[in-house]
Amino acid sequence: MNNVIENLKIKAKDNKKTIVLPESTEERVLKAAEIILKENIANIILIGNKEEIESKNIDISLAKIIDPHNSNLTEKFIEELYQLRKEKGMTKEEAKELLLNDNMYYACMLVKDNYADGAVSGACHSTSNTLRPALQILKTAPNTELVSSFFLMSIPNCEYGENGTFVFADCGLVQNPTSKELACIAKESADSFRLLIGKEPLVAMLSHSTKGSAKHVDVDKVIEANKIANEQYKEYIIDGELQLDAAIVKEIAKIKSPDSKVAGKANVLIFPDLDSGNIGYKLVERLAKAKAFGPITQGMSKPVNDLSRGSSIEDIVGTILITIIQANKGV
Repeated sequence: MNNVIENLKIKAKDNKKTIVLPESTEERVLKAAEIILKENIANIILIGNKEEIESKNIDISLAKIIDPHNSNLTEKFIEELYQLRKEKGMTKEEAKELLLNDNMYYACMLVKDNYADGAVSGACHSTSNTLRPALQILKTAPNTELVSSFFLMSIPNCEYGENGTFVFADCGLVQNPTSKELACIAKESADSFRLLIGKEPLVAMLSHSTKGSAKHVDVDKVIEANKIANEQYKEYIIDGELQLDAAIVKEIAKIKSPDSKVAGKANVLIFPDLDSGNIGYKLVERLAKAKAFGPITQGMSKPVNDLSRGSSIEDIVGTILITIIQANKGV
């Protein structure tokens, strides 16, 4: 495993947490749980039928297994979910149906009621299947305007960023952020970089233009986002609009934006929309053989994180570690 994983393990061990994994019959998830349990990094809760889970012949003997069909928590959760969502039209019968048949709803109730500190899902479910229950049950953190997501990217043999480590945002959740939302994503992503990597975040607001080299309403959005970010978050180092090469390559930065505190040194990359962010991280992951951990949510009251359905066991371990670190911070 790479240095990023080892560094995350060290941070995660600061204070042992409990993480719930609802996709309990997915072999990659169980193998990731086995690693976490054997190294005594966290407690693990699996949701599902005990016999079915154990039939996979993966050593998760140290995990706690909760079956919603016979747990003494289920009736309590049904009532709580009904009370939480009745104004949105949910009936008690619908709450029961969700909790008995959708493990992610059960996982979020475990987190809400402090039986677990965070949840990780998405290895075999879509982002919406993972995040909809979280947003309905856990909601956003106090004083947070927006829930967004990022990928922690670790690129081998890379001189850019923080020795090849970057935060990319938003690549998984906010489709077409406004200028104000982009500014918020920049601030939250800077906080996430500092939390996970422990280094100063240098945030680039990306565009197809650098400092007025192109004129378009899409460029205007990024220029306005940069203005808002610098007015509202003065303690952060944020600059834009910058093309990708100007953001990370020192030689090009000297030509395109010589006075920038970020250009040529950026380690946090803020994409102007979900299309560019999602395409960007997948290009880097596949062509540069990078590790991509996420999408990691930021702005939630408690950490619930998504996985790419193409996640490897190492990716899942990394996302669990990040969830533990977020929980330790009180995200």
